[in-house]
Amino acid sequence: MVELLFEDIFTLTKLNPDGKKFDKVSRIEARSEQFDMFMQLDVNTEVYPLNVGDKFTMVLAPTLSLDGTPDTGYFTQGGRKSLADKFEYVMHGKLYKISEDSGTNVKVFCAERSMHHLVGF
Repeated sequence: MVELLFEDIFTLTKLNPDGKKFDKVSRIEARSEQFDMFMQLDVNTEVYPLNVGDKFTMVLAPTLSLDGTPDTGYFTQGGRKSLADKFEYVMHGKLYKISEDSGTNVKVFCAERSMHHLVGF
């Protein structure tokens, strides 16, 4: 079984806090239940609509393979079961900034293109 790097339930607190910039993508702000983590994330809300107050599970995983086999740099479903089958919306992305405030809050900012998978929703 694949070992998850992170898992928590988030509540969406703001949608497009700086105004809508793109037609199909919205920037969300959310806070997690277990770690009290603040997160900003760009989501294709045309494909997966979200509203303030919605809850979703965010999972970070090094691979989508259920047996933990490392990714080769691209993903093809090919009829195989994967971690993606357990979620409605899956992103492939890179954490490009993680910062701590004075206190216990951690901010995570995400962008596309790396070998980690943002799985959830």
